[in-house]
Amino acid sequence: MSEIKALFDILRQTADGRSVEAIDRLVREGSDRALCRINVLDFAAAADVDVEHAIAAFLHASRIGLFDLSWNMLCPGCGGVLDAGATLKTFDHDKYDCSLCAAAYEPTLDEMVEVTFTINPRVRKIAAHSPDALPFIEYCRQIFWGSGMDLPEDLEQHFDDFAMEALELPAGEKALLSLQLPAEFIIVFDPVTHATQFIDVKGEPTRERQALTMVFNQVQAPTGTMELRPGPLRLTFDNRTNRRVLPSVWVANQVLHDMIGKRKPFLTAKRLLTNQTFRDIYRTDTLDVDQRLKITSLTFLFTDLKGSTELYEKVGDLVAYDLVRQHFSVLYKIVASEAGAVVKTIGDAVMATFSTPDRALAAALRMRDAMQTINEQRGNEDLLLKIGIHEGPCLAVTFNDRQDYFGQTVNMAARVQGLAKSRSIFATKPVVADSDVAKILEKAGLCPLEQRAALRGITDDALVYEIP
Repeated sequence: MSEIKALFDILRQTADGRSVEAIDRLVREGSDRALCRINVLDFAAAADVDVEHAIAAFLHASRIGLFDLSWNMLCPGCGGVLDAGATLKTFDHDKYDCSLCAAAYEPTLDEMVEVTFTINPRVRKIAAHSPDALPFIEYCRQIFWGSGMDLPEDLEQHFDDFAMEALELPAGEKALLSLQLPAEFIIVFDPVTHATQFIDVKGEPTRERQALTMVFNQVQAPTGTMELRPGPLRLTFDNRTNRRVLPSVWVANQVLHDMIGKRKPFLTAKRLLTNQTFRDIYRTDTLDVDQRLKITSLTFLFTDLKGSTELYEKVGDLVAYDLVRQHFSVLYKIVASEAGAVVKTIGDAVMATFSTPDRALAAALRMRDAMQTINEQRGNEDLLLKIGIHEGPCLAVTFNDRQDYFGQTVNMAARVQGLAKSRSIFATKPVVADSDVAKILEKAGLCPLEQRAALRGITDDALVYEIP
């Protein structure tokens, strides 16, 4: 315990105190299930702590070895975990197949990749550290489904309403199952190998015994559908893998559909990539150089100091350097406090990302006010900040040894910033059309001024809005 206490002492030096105390309680008093694939958004709500502070605390806790961070590729249809790894470098496929949904999905970082935290076994041993020993229901809850599934506490009772049979089959063994098929759509499914067989049971009932064999191996075969008649079925399972499998027979009824349709918010990869603490801690340990992962919606904010060259001439190198450093420090703090992250600085310019447009606009307004405050304190207008905001799809990449972004959305955001004059904020239509952005503007009494502008490198004139 002395080693664990020492780790928590280190954590208290780097993370929010209330969040650390809540994590400490969870480690000491939480159930095994509660310490497996922790949904940080759920944790923050239950512990009544700020969610951004909680995310930062878990990131620091993971870095020092209290927790293991996991990136999990989720099926958008059923919420099952299709793949998992300690870094995003794990995800190197152009598409991911879900056997249970019989569908293929192109991976994106918005809602298909969750980030969870599991207690490190050196800190506390939990049942999920040995997943092959988990009972069927707990394996489905803790291993197969992601943290965005809103599963009921009485999950076993729900299974009783759609699961006809379930068994545990050790490695290298066979099992025989006899059951009576109802006139329903049947799913034979194993959550370990994800092997699936659909059975469309229809037609006249029969008394003749029908037969079906399912072989579990290391190769995931495409999901197939076969037709059988209502009546007796002899189902043979052959486990040719080197681990236990958990085949079960489900009726695809409304109970099943309702259960897998209930979702709750979770920590997405996109949100984590736009977190300043994550970028500060993990730096380049995110993507391989050759990886290109899609994000369907990310908001970019670019800033630049107007007349910085004149500033150096006006006040001298030393004073100007201190002012520019002060300006960077203020912007970093504002970006982080609005759940964003600074991607890079270029000269006196800043490129930052946010999960949603409203956080970017809130940051922009605060930046403008902060520069005005500094100017008032100095009795001049030396620091004039130009700001541009745009939202859209992009690629997450590694460039110049840092996690970066590429695409037309990035280019557009940079060009929009170039339109800005002193104290002005320019944003595109996707930004001002956001409902949460509209609320911020209304509360601040600001009315965006619409205009069309030619942007360098953009073929058509763009519809942009100046926020005075």
